[in-house]
Amino acid sequence: MKLRKVTAASAAVLALAVAATACGSDDKDDSGSSSGNGGGKKITIGIKFDQPGIGQKTPDGYEGFDVDVATYVAKELGYSEDQIQWKEAKSADRETMLQRGDVDFIAASYSINDERAAKVDFAGPYLLAHQDVLVRADDKDIKAPADLNSKKLCSVTGSTSAQNVKDKLAPKAQLQQYPTYSACLTGLQSGAIDALTTDDSILAGYASQSNFKGKFKLGGFKMTNENYGIGVKKGSDLKAKINTALEKMVSDKSWDKAVEANFGPAGYKNEPAPQIGNVVK
Repeated sequence: MKLRKVTAASAAVLALAVAATACGSDDKDDSGSSSGNGGGKKITIGIKFDQPGIGQKTPDGYEGFDVDVATYVAKELGYSEDQIQWKEAKSADRETMLQRGDVDFIAASYSINDERAAKVDFAGPYLLAHQDVLVRADDKDIKAPADLNSKKLCSVTGSTSAQNVKDKLAPKAQLQQYPTYSACLTGLQSGAIDALTTDDSILAGYASQSNFKGKFKLGGFKMTNENYGIGVKKGSDLKAKINTALEKMVSDKSWDKAVEANFGPAGYKNEPAPQIGNVVK
């Protein structure tokens, strides 16, 4: 008889626990995120994990200009920092990630062009970068793109930046392909190469690292226009909301502070904040 009483009591406790769990489930979204700001959900944002000054994963978290922009935008959308889930967005994967819904938006040195805009929508642009070169701080020979003729010009394997320079500006440049930008920088520092080329914002980010500070300088050649936009899924209503957030970031000077914090040590002479929807060709 006592056994039956204990069993009944246990069943009652179990029933109460199940009921409490069921009631609590109303406070979670489909992914199990707890309620709070942003409607109780998480927001997933794609960034680069390996570009200092732009988007970088560090032992202490995530940092860079794109991270600062994305964090500001997320806050304006109603999400606190602890509700952001960062996801690595490699260049070749960005359109697919958006189309599959792996991320809500992507801020990853994502240049707007017609081919990409046919697959995804872009908010912004939020930064106008240019293809440039990085040379040693004491270099006095490379003052214009034509001076790269007969010089050893480095870019990462698979990049078209160095080839663009050779095809259009310096046909006698000696192209050197290294596996990473960090390897190019090491070669530049040792004298194995004479210049490194890619977007000036990326170059500034690398040159701003403490171990390279003061050792390199940007050429300031502005060889192409690279309009960085925030990618969203085609037809998403986030585009308009993100544009509103970007406009506010510029008006309250948070944009200027982010530029200075991430690129300032390299002496990066950035363009003024671009107007939303104005893609410079």
